[in-house]
Amino acid sequence: MTSSSQSRQGAKGLPIGGLLALAMAGVITLMTEVMPAGLLQQISISLGVADSLAGQMITVYAAGSFLTAIPLITFTQKLRRRPLLLTAIVGFAVVNAVTAVSSNFMLTLAARFLAGAFGGMVWALLVGYAARLAPSHLAGRAIAIVGICTPLAFSFGVPAGTFIGTLAGWRLAFGSMSVLALALTIVIVAIVPDLSGQKQEQRFSVPDTLRIPGVLKILGMTLAFVIAHNILYTYVSPFLSLSGLSARADMVLFVFGIAGIAGLWVVGTFIDRKLWPMMQASIIVVAACALTFGLWKTSPLIVLVTAGLWGLIFGGVPTLLQTALAKAADGAADVAQAMLVTFWNLAIAGGGLIGGLVLSGLGAGYLPWAMAAFLGATWLISLRSHAVELSAET
Repeated sequence: MTSSSQSRQGAKGLPIGGLLALAMAGVITLMTEVMPAGLLQQISISLGVADSLAGQMITVYAAGSFLTAIPLITFTQKLRRRPLLLTAIVGFAVVNAVTAVSSNFMLTLAARFLAGAFGGMVWALLVGYAARLAPSHLAGRAIAIVGICTPLAFSFGVPAGTFIGTLAGWRLAFGSMSVLALALTIVIVAIVPDLSGQKQEQRFSVPDTLRIPGVLKILGMTLAFVIAHNILYTYVSPFLSLSGLSARADMVLFVFGIAGIAGLWVVGTFIDRKLWPMMQASIIVVAACALTFGLWKTSPLIVLVTAGLWGLIFGGVPTLLQTALAKAADGAADVAQAMLVTFWNLAIAGGGLIGGLVLSGLGAGYLPWAMAAFLGATWLISLRSHAVELSAET
């Protein structure tokens, strides 16, 4: 009997405390990744660089995740999970401390690259860790609880970090992240059970994982959906100018984030019974939002309400994708999740690039139509992915 089956059979319910600790690890990674966006001018002035260069702190973080997630998880499959997670969290504490005290921009960028590497490792670990801690019939709900980190980070964590930075300086904001990371390590040691790594015969290479039925299709669906999302989300401020809401972009994004928490709760309630119906319904509803944005882009009320609906659905989509991939990959879940981290960051960059081309070439009013086109591709892939899932079950 594997440690995975032992943990599941020994659990009568969900280990809420441990799952929330894992969720907090996700919050720290997301805050570390995007917090520079709200403190860009402070950072650029302090380090003596242009705003455009300071913005590369986010780019370099994404590059760290993109380039290292798959090799790190592949080569650490044999290691026990909790020490590996603790290593990544302590790494966050160190690199955020270096960022807080650095006066050299190149050293800051190096710290951000390492932060991205630690972030990629955390995200690759979280889903498989959560699924193994839970009874098998509640694995999806466990992943949803960990997934609360995303809307929490964007709705409350990042604004809080920006507030601290504005009030007391950007260095204190990053220093606070180090303290938070160290505190989390104590919590993880206290309440998160350790899990074994994989034996030699249980380990999966990247080609092995890609050959598992459904894995490549779910990764393709992730790529198409996240590109679609980021085509508009990356350039939401120029799009909101068409309805006169650009000055209230913070309010629109707050509505988006709060709605996302509600959406994740709905997904967590039904995910273990209705995974693929919810996945396909989510694609349809977000596509309807894109069409609504395209048709009524000048109406402030319609844009605001549609942004709320968009957030409601998107709040649960990462958990749906992660759970579908974990179920398809099974024993190769950690390697598959590392691939998802890579595909997700690639999609963020691709969405920004495609959205930028649409914005400069056609204008902000065409962003929703480009978004809808990629959602159409996502829908087609989802049909193939669901067919693979059904054949595997039978």
